[in-house]
Amino acid sequence: MSVGNNGKTLAALTKDLMLRWEETRNYWRDAKSDEFERRFLAELLTGVDKSTEVFEHLEKLIQHVRNDCE
Repeated sequence: MSVGNNGKTLAALTKDLMLRWEETRNYWRDAKSDEFERRFLAELLTGVDKSTEVFEHLEKLIQHVRNDCE
């Protein structure tokens, strides 16, 4: 599996997590659920967004190194 694919997998799993969170919010809607979303999920989404950009950049760098070595 390539580095770029790892980023895509991370993004897909995060999307699935957020879909499940929305389902959970149908049953758990109070101040604590709002706090959980702010403290953990918002931060997670920000981190995943940044990480997927890094994965894409690493994939390009690795491809560049491979091309230079051929």
